[in-house]
Amino acid sequence: MKIAITGASGKTGYRISEEAVKNGYKVRQIIRKNSKVTAGLESLETIRVSLDKKGELDKALKNIDALVIATGARASLDLTGPAKVDALGVYRQLESCKRVGIKRVILVSSLCTGKLFHPLNLFGLILIWKKIGENFLRNSNFEWTIIRPGGLKENEDIKSENINYSKEDTQFNGSIPRRLVAECCIDSLKNKESINKLIEVTSSNDNKKISFKKAMQMI
Repeated sequence: MKIAITGASGKTGYRISEEAVKNGYKVRQIIRKNSKVTAGLESLETIRVSLDKKGELDKALKNIDALVIATGARASLDLTGPAKVDALGVYRQLESCKRVGIKRVILVSSLCTGKLFHPLNLFGLILIWKKIGENFLRNSNFEWTIIRPGGLKENEDIKSENINYSKEDTQFNGSIPRRLVAECCIDSLKNKESINKLIEVTSSNDNKKISFKKAMQMI
């Protein structure tokens, strides 16, 4: 299977690329034109595009079996960023998938997506726009999985952390290392049980270890 990862130069995106390679997938990194490829991933196929360029995006997604959307608005003075990236950007990627024939799509979203009264919404109503982006994917004919992680951590020492998997709108606090989010994306690709499911994930030392496949049977 060959997968494309949009936002592959981001802190979560590059980890998804690394986990995909570890699991034997062929990877195409899709990044913004001014982004840098993460050290160690320079040998992977990489295409630079602007999401608002239909032709560029279609070309970048051709001959791909599955897409992982890891694009996300960054903190900025431009409060229109979440609308442009988390809603319109997702819509454009999905429309491109339809044109080139990609059915399997995994979207990295955020815990508390859709909540209005939340501190994160001070940044351009980001959780509202993320919800709109999710709905574009859910109201389609894709084989979709949406992953909503808690607060993202940079630590790579994840041996003692176990994931708490849950259904939509059941977790409202907690955090998770980006590395574990990346693993969840690849586990979703590997397990058909994740298709058409929204998965909320946080992690801690106190959680009981459970396999991804078993967790999907409970969601």
